Amino acid sequence: MKNFKTIAIALVVALTTLTATAQDKKINTSKSVITWVGKKVTGQHSGTINFKDGVLNFKGGKVTGGNFTVDMTSVAVTDLKAGEGKEKLEGHLKADDFFGTDKFATSKLVFKSVKAKSANVYAVTADLTIKGITKPVTFDLTTTKNTATTKFNIDRTKYGIEYNSKSIFASIGDKAIYDEFEVTVNLQF
Repeated sequence: MKNFKTIAIALVVALTTLTATAQDKKINTSKSVITWVGKKVTGQHSGTINFKDGVLNFKGGKVTGGNFTVDMTSVAVTDLKAGEGKEKLEGHLKADDFFGTDKFATSKLVFKSVKAKSANVYAVTADLTIKGITKPVTFDLTTTKNTATTKFNIDRTKYGIEYNSKSIFASIGDKAIYDEFEVTVNLQF
């Protein structure tokens, strides 16, 4: 009986230690945001997209995984004013030839591998799903106690977004929109 109590106590201590080192941090969706920049031959546009939900997984204080859902219906243009093209561009970005938000209201990012590069910087490979198409992306993620940030480019043509792409329509000239757009992600917990 004494051995059984010792084993039971050791098991409880081991499970408590394992549980204490694994932690999921849900993002604060009202404070976390994605900013984007899309460039074209004649200029660029910028804006924001909001998160629907998301979590970073930690073990022993180190990032081990994560997954995020982005609310594509929230895509907003920040470099144009209301009545000066803002509504028109937002409508176009939500239309079928861009993100098709009526059919694809969300996008998803799921971490597949995480490797520490330094104390608070991680090399991440993840699956990004936009318009129902999933492709791998890689980026560096920098963390602090209550934040995580990253910046990377996404090739829109890999997700079936070909509108005014020079790589698809070679003769498009100065109406071309570059295939890659830049996203900067700021997460707060």
